Amino acid sequence: MNQQIQQRDGYSQLALDLLAKAKRGGATEADIIVADGETFSVQVRLGAVDRLTKARQKHLGLRVFVGKRSASTSTSDFSAESLDQLVAETCTLAKAVVEDPVSGLPAKDQMAGEVPNFDLYDPTRLNTEQQIELAKRVEAAAMSTDERVTNSEGGDFDSSSGRVVLGNSHGFLGEYQSSSFSMSVSPIATDPVTGTMQRDSWYDVRRKFAKLDSPEMVGLEAARRTVRKLGARKVATQRVPVVFDSETAGSLMGNLCSAVSGYALYKGASFLAGQLDKPLAPEFVTVYDDGRVVGGLGSRPFDGEGLQTRKTTVVERGVLKSYLLDTYSGRKLGMASTGNASRSVGENPSVGPTNFYLAPGTKTAQDIIKTVKQGLYVTDLIGFGINMVTGDYSRGASGFWIEGGELAYPVEEITIAGNLKDMFAGIEMIGNDIMLRGRIASPTVKITEMMVAGN
Repeated sequence: MNQQIQQRDGYSQLALDLLAKAKRGGATEADIIVADGETFSVQVRLGAVDRLTKARQKHLGLRVFVGKRSASTSTSDFSAESLDQLVAETCTLAKAVVEDPVSGLPAKDQMAGEVPNFDLYDPTRLNTEQQIELAKRVEAAAMSTDERVTNSEGGDFDSSSGRVVLGNSHGFLGEYQSSSFSMSVSPIATDPVTGTMQRDSWYDVRRKFAKLDSPEMVGLEAARRTVRKLGARKVATQRVPVVFDSETAGSLMGNLCSAVSGYALYKGASFLAGQLDKPLAPEFVTVYDDGRVVGGLGSRPFDGEGLQTRKTTVVERGVLKSYLLDTYSGRKLGMASTGNASRSVGENPSVGPTNFYLAPGTKTAQDIIKTVKQGLYVTDLIGFGINMVTGDYSRGASGFWIEGGELAYPVEEITIAGNLKDMFAGIEMIGNDIMLRGRIASPTVKITEMMVAGN
């Protein structure tokens, strides 16, 4: 057995064996997650390798229930003796903790019946030299684009691949493979007249290596974003329209995602508690969480509890239609899971997004900017001054001042403030420039008015 369980193909049988042992040890229910994978990360700075890490890891997490009591443990030691001890200790721990009336696995009839292929895995393997070369190329591209780019915080290339096996005592057993490749660079530009410096960055991340933007494209965009910030000014405090570019608008979707999380809701820590089926935004605003996007960075065939992932309409034509729930938070709220159980090995499930995004509109970012006589175009947000209980919002920002429908000059050292409820209600326009480069995404968004605090 020891030889068998060291092999990747033995993980499914290993999961079944340990679940059976947990049952014999007194567990009324149990689930197990086995994950293995490899990661590579390199950072190059000014053409020299600054940091390089390469790892191959495997972990196993076991959760057992004894009635309404539960415990979770994990290990990276896959020897038979270690795993036998893990099962025994987990069962003992579960018997010792306090009962929780809503604990337990999802119902057996809720388990995913199929494991669809969402094209999440790329078998491409790059050697160390190839990945270092990609990091060097992305930095070189950023450094050579404009003579005002004088320094660099580094060019990075990262790759990862892995496999997840999840099984439980209801008889569910599923597995999938996934991969990701990413590249980024953070150049520094110097104003030749004043000597002031600005930094910015750009990146791309994909499931498939062949779909990754070229290092030259990423480097060029990073340099463009950095150089355009030179000569930044402050502005006077005033109330004006605010346009969030697609990157910073994504953070607004992140705030919404946190507010609709079942754990925040049952703890009373969300400004959206009790707001289902009530208006949140204008009619042209629709938000989805879709775990079934082919190649999506948040896609997966089943969630962290073995439930089928799905496309959930969170906001439909401006009305809040659904929260994001796993089994536990759903039971706390008297609702069903939405298939959003997220899980680390050895941890209890929690709620996490799959591919959470604001449905795009029809206008380009330039079309939206043209509608603003005087206002702010936000390209960077700093700090985390957000109260999720009240929705109060205050963050440092930088970007560009808009005059007469054009980007007039860069601005910095300003604060934008409002309340998330008013901000979502005040969405005036939505762009068409969405890019799913993460689990949470948005196109450009214009908000009718916010307080911009400067001089």
